[in-house]
Amino acid sequence: MPKVALVTGGNRGIGLGITQALLAEGYAVAILATRPEPTELITELSRSGEVSYVQGSVAELDDHARYVDAALERWGRIDLLVNNAGVAPSVRADILEAEPESFDRVLGINLRGPYFLTQRVAKVMIDQQRPEATAADGAGHAAGQAAPSVRGTIVNVSSTSAVTVSTNRGEYCISKAGVGMATQLWAARLAPEGVLVYEVRPGVIATDMTAGVKDKYDEQFAGGLAPMPRWGTPADVAGAVVQLAAGRMPYSTGEIINVDGGMHIPRL
Repeated sequence: MPKVALVTGGNRGIGLGITQALLAEGYAVAILATRPEPTELITELSRSGEVSYVQGSVAELDDHARYVDAALERWGRIDLLVNNAGVAPSVRADILEAEPESFDRVLGINLRGPYFLTQRVAKVMIDQQRPEATAADGAGHAAGQAAPSVRGTIVNVSSTSAVTVSTNRGEYCISKAGVGMATQLWAARLAPEGVLVYEVRPGVIATDMTAGVKDKYDEQFAGGLAPMPRWGTPADVAGAVVQLAAGRMPYSTGEIINVDGGMHIPRL
């Protein structure tokens, strides 16, 4: 039986990169996305492993239930949740002019939805049996005191906007800052249950979300925006998720992994 991953928004952009990387690692992947099922893409992905697709929104709690129940019915367990789905404001507006409707939409999808999906999946993980501990799990521990095995892993895909101000998309920045706090909350609550929680914080990643501001960021990279003078890719983010999901850091939780070419480093 493969390990089972839930990847919200796993059909495009960063989410698709994560889906592809997890399939390559032998995971079965369940995708939740708002668009009708992309049959050609799912057929292509299925050549690499087991894939399921549920049409729904992470903002809707009823869709959470359908999504989680479908995965459990097919595979019987959930080993990994990747809260990836997110949106930018439909219109970039100065915070003096921003509309409440945009705020509610962005916070509902980027923060409220993942928060309650995590709640639902965490309860599943707590109730399921821990996998058998291996010799590697016990490495570094006193004789007869093997590290407890990991019951599940949750990865929140955030953004450098959690700590970087953009005054023309305040609701997005606030939503991602909230994801950072949610990560800490869930990490503290779930650590005794053997569930690890992490945040992956991408920088400027080449996706359809950033396509409209390509010229802006090309200029900023040329001007030294990040020590690594290039755009990030979905595969860069996926690599971090795969490493965290591997369970090789069983005594770490709540960590932030920046995938931003060093952009977060203060420089003079």
